[in-house]
Amino acid sequence: MPDNLSEKFADSPSKSTAEITVRVVVLGLILSVVMGAANVYVGLKAGMTVSASIPAAVMAMLLFRLFFKNSTTLEANQVQTCASAGESLAAGIIFTMPAMILIGYWTEFDYWTVTLVAFTGGLLGILFMIPMRKVFVVDNEELKYPEGVACAAVLRAGEAGEEDEAGKRLLIGGVLGGLVKVFGGFLGLIHGSLETAGIAGSRIFYFGGDLSPMLIAVGFIVRLNVAILIFIGGAMAWLIGIPLLGGGLIGDGVDGAVDQAYGIWSGQVRYVGVGAMVVGGFSALIAVRHGLVAAIAHLWNGMTAERDLTQADTERDIPSWAILTLGMLCVGLLAMMNYWFTNNVAITVLSTIVMLVMGFFFTAVANFIVGLVGNSNSPVSGMTITAVLVAGGLLYLANYTGMDGMVATLGIAAIVCCVACTSGDVCNDLKTGSLVGASPFRQQMMQIAGVTVAAFVMAPVLTLLHEHGGGIGSKELSAPQAGLFASLAKGFAGEGELPWKLIGIGAGLGVAILLIDEALKRSGAKFRAHLMPIAVGMYLPFGLATPILIGGLIAHFYSKDKPVQEHDTVLHRGVLFSSGVIAGEALTAVGIAGLAAFGIQSLQLGLSPGLVTGLSCLAAALIVIVFVVMAKPLPQNKR
Repeated sequence: MPDNLSEKFADSPSKSTAEITVRVVVLGLILSVVMGAANVYVGLKAGMTVSASIPAAVMAMLLFRLFFKNSTTLEANQVQTCASAGESLAAGIIFTMPAMILIGYWTEFDYWTVTLVAFTGGLLGILFMIPMRKVFVVDNEELKYPEGVACAAVLRAGEAGEEDEAGKRLLIGGVLGGLVKVFGGFLGLIHGSLETAGIAGSRIFYFGGDLSPMLIAVGFIVRLNVAILIFIGGAMAWLIGIPLLGGGLIGDGVDGAVDQAYGIWSGQVRYVGVGAMVVGGFSALIAVRHGLVAAIAHLWNGMTAERDLTQADTERDIPSWAILTLGMLCVGLLAMMNYWFTNNVAITVLSTIVMLVMGFFFTAVANFIVGLVGNSNSPVSGMTITAVLVAGGLLYLANYTGMDGMVATLGIAAIVCCVACTSGDVCNDLKTGSLVGASPFRQQMMQIAGVTVAAFVMAPVLTLLHEHGGGIGSKELSAPQAGLFASLAKGFAGEGELPWKLIGIGAGLGVAILLIDEALKRSGAKFRAHLMPIAVGMYLPFGLATPILIGGLIAHFYSKDKPVQEHDTVLHRGVLFSSGVIAGEALTAVGIAGLAAFGIQSLQLGLSPGLVTGLSCLAAALIVIVFVVMAKPLPQNKR
């Protein structure tokens, strides 16, 4: 792919200027709900989400080709813009709202609270991003937006009539992801993970990996550098940290040793990752300080300048007066929600101000990182941890503790998380739009529509998975971020004691990793030691890191001999297949939970444990083989 992407895409204009039509709105809203539901499961299980832009773009092109021969690239772009808004909102919700269950405030998800948090946080993310568009999307040559560029390439491939091949890979990937989930989660023919542990001299040694093609797909999409960093973080926590802390009891067997390893990680080791992520959050904030100032100046200029009636569609945003009007609506809703939580006017004012200020700052952080490494790699967890620490500290100084203090802290974190997730997605989609000649104004309207509709389905999906999918906090739905935020909130509210020593060790490691990464950057090394993926690996179950590494290795195998600028093209078929796998496994998991809600429970066929283990090993090998085959790029003379 040529270096000057804007010129490359400009050489192939869209067939029509049609963008928002009835079919676009209907399909976009449907996919927003579907992608949002799928990513609720992905986030609760894997602790991270991936962008829905590419699969949504391919689905839109396929459906339009089947039913509307006169559809345009710009219409497909608007569909994926709306659909990805639902996906990003899911990420913001599942990282925080499950913590309300884990602290004991809720026994089930409150529909209107979840909906209000989702809608308000998502809308604020869009509104905060709009004045930053020129700063981060238009005028910033440093930020390459890998996922935004890849999505634009997919849309252009649709213009060239290549969507049939893309659709085939999405479909096969969806079937693979769905079948593995049915065989494991419904029929019990294979294990959810292959893991083992042993105890030697009171030291626990663990290794394992989840049997999930979805995680291999995540690794393929984020590629080898990030996959290795996640694995390094997991190795530091599980292969080094757990043996160092010890505590193993002889005689409990393999299952007992595995349970003890999880206990040490959950209660101690992952707090090292918390400290590292706090450092990462603040370092990212410092890195984008100039962009923040420029964004504020742009917003002020938009308020004071007269409207340019000659402004082209490709340059027009939602006007500043509309941003301020919708923003005031959000402020009112936030104040109402905070007062509902706290019944205290002073704390309501403090909480609302903290939400708005931190939301705006982390919008800039999210935009910068999405432009640098892609939407799937945005360290939203680190930003939310920082929000929990700041909010919890301020409320503690205000002598606001107990359950009310925990709820207020988590409410602030939930809004900040939704803002960061949604604004990063908006930024990514606006980059795609700029490459294909879309109207920013129309994209922003579709994003608002997608967030609004998706907000109303978050609570039902969470409830379904909690009651019939294993339960929040279980091994199946570990919800690692929510567990961390619950622990931090308890510590600040006086309901528990935070392991500050371990957090401090993590902060020290974070500083060391930042110094290593700076040295690598100055040396011109291709491999970078980004802090956030390492910290993520520390506080995720190690079983997730292993398949993610396998996916990264497959991507590297196919791209290692190619120039960097050609990697998107070489891995394009694999990305489409991976997107299908993620959607297939996630939606099947939601479907299985839905069947359970209607009384159709999973079928356990009563196979012997040894036979299930053998089938699991065979399935693991087959999954990797299918990935290698389906991700194989076309020969160079056929591209």
